[in-house]
Amino acid sequence: MKELTPKQIVEELDKYIIGQKEAKKAVAIALRNRYRRNLLSDEFKDEVKPKNILMIGPTGVGKTEIARRLSKLIDLPFVKVEATKFTEVGYVGRDVDSMVRDLVEESVRMVKVKKIEEVYEKSKKITDDIIIQILLPLPSKEKGSNPLEMIFGTTEEKDDIAENEKELIFNRRKELKDRLLRGELDNELIEIDVKDSHNSTVELFSGLGMEEYNINMGDIFGDLLPRKTKKKRVTIKEARKIIQNQEAQKLIDMDEVIDLGIKKAEENGMIFIDEIDKIAGKDYGGGPDVSREGVQRDILPIIEGTTVMTKYGPVKTDHILFIAAGAFHVSKVGDLIPEIQGRFPVRVELESLTEENFKEILTKPKNAITKQYEYLIKTEGINLEFTQEAIDAIAKVAFVSNEQSENIGARRLQTVMEQLLEDISFEAPDLDTSEIVIDEAYVNKKLMAYIHEKDISKYIL
Repeated sequence: MKELTPKQIVEELDKYIIGQKEAKKAVAIALRNRYRRNLLSDEFKDEVKPKNILMIGPTGVGKTEIARRLSKLIDLPFVKVEATKFTEVGYVGRDVDSMVRDLVEESVRMVKVKKIEEVYEKSKKITDDIIIQILLPLPSKEKGSNPLEMIFGTTEEKDDIAENEKELIFNRRKELKDRLLRGELDNELIEIDVKDSHNSTVELFSGLGMEEYNINMGDIFGDLLPRKTKKKRVTIKEARKIIQNQEAQKLIDMDEVIDLGIKKAEENGMIFIDEIDKIAGKDYGGGPDVSREGVQRDILPIIEGTTVMTKYGPVKTDHILFIAAGAFHVSKVGDLIPEIQGRFPVRVELESLTEENFKEILTKPKNAITKQYEYLIKTEGINLEFTQEAIDAIAKVAFVSNEQSENIGARRLQTVMEQLLEDISFEAPDLDTSEIVIDEAYVNKKLMAYIHEKDISKYIL
C-alpha cells in the first residue's frame, strides 16, 4: 500500500474499467486514507473513521467491478451483499450481522492461506518422509505416534534391527526418496489415511438467522474427541497434496490466524452493499416482506459502528469501509433515512456508457470480451480477428439496444457478442480454416436483424 498512490490506484483500475473517473478517484482516496490512518499514533487512530462511499448510477457501468478490483489490488478482505435479501420473508433484524460474519470468514481464510504458504517448504519435506514411510516401513513392531518415530523408528526398534539390515533399508529409502523427488513415482498408487471431515460440525438453530451459533464440536473439545480417519487409495501425486495440506494445517497456529484475521477485518475490511436503492422509500401495502425502512434501521448500527458476535469472537465494525451502490431509478438518495445518508459522506455519480465507451470496453481492458472470445476459439486451432470497423459496428449495436430497451450497460455486450459468434462457436471444431476475420459486413448480417426485432417487439402483444 505504501507504494500505491491514489494516481497509481486509478491507473490500475483503468486496466479493467472504462471511464468513471470520479468514482475511481473517490475509492482511491478512501483506500489511501486507510494507509495514512495506520501511520497515526494509537491515541488518534481510533478517532479517524472511514469515509464511506455511495455510488449512484445505472446497472452495468462498473460500480461492483470498481469495488471488486480494488480489493484484489491490495489483497483486502472484501464481501459483497445484496441489500434486497434482507427484505425477504424469513429474515429478521439480526440477519444483517451476516455481512460482518462473512467478512471475518474471508479475512481468516486469507490469513490462513498466507500462513500455509510460509510453512509450505517445511510441510513438503515432512510429506516426502511420510510417503517414504508408507512405501517402505521399518520391519519391526508397531511404531509410536511421534512423527519422527514413524519415519526413523524408536530407539528400541532400531536395536531390534540388525545393523546390516538397517543400513540396507536406509539406503533403499534414500534411493526411493530420490525417485520420489524426481517425480518418477507420481503415478504409482498408495493407500493413505485421510481425515473424515463429515459429521464434525453440529449446526444448532440452523435456518433461524443465528449462523454465529453453528458449532464445530472439534473447536469445543479439541483433541478430546478422536478424529475419524478413512483409508483412501490414490496416486502418489494426489497423496502428496492431501498429506501436505494436513501437515501444513498442523504447523500453523490457528489462534494466531484468527487473531490476525479479526484484526485485518476490523482495520482493512470492505463491505460492498449493492442494490441499496431497493430498500429506499416508503412501504406501501401490507405484503409479507420485511419493511424496507426496517432493513435500513437494522443496517444502520453496523455502518455506524457496533460489535458483532461471530464464531471467532467479537468484531468491531467502526473502521470497516462500506461502499454502497444503487441505480436510484425509481427512488432517490433522499428516500433513504437521514441517518443512513449521513453515514455515506462521499457520493459519486457514475455516467451511462456512450458508444465510444463501448468501443473501448471491447478492446482496452486486460479482460476485454473480444480477447476472451479470441482465446476461446484459439483452443480449436483457429485465430479469430476483429477489424476496427467490426468493433465500431458491435459498439453501435450494443448502444442502440440499450437505448431501445432496458439500459443494462456493459452487460449488453455479452448478449450481442454471443449472438454474433453463436454460429462460429458451434461450428469451430469442424471448420478447416485456421483464421476467421470478423468484419463490418459480418456484424451487419448477424446483428442488424437483431436490432430490428428488438425495435418491433414492443408493438407485438
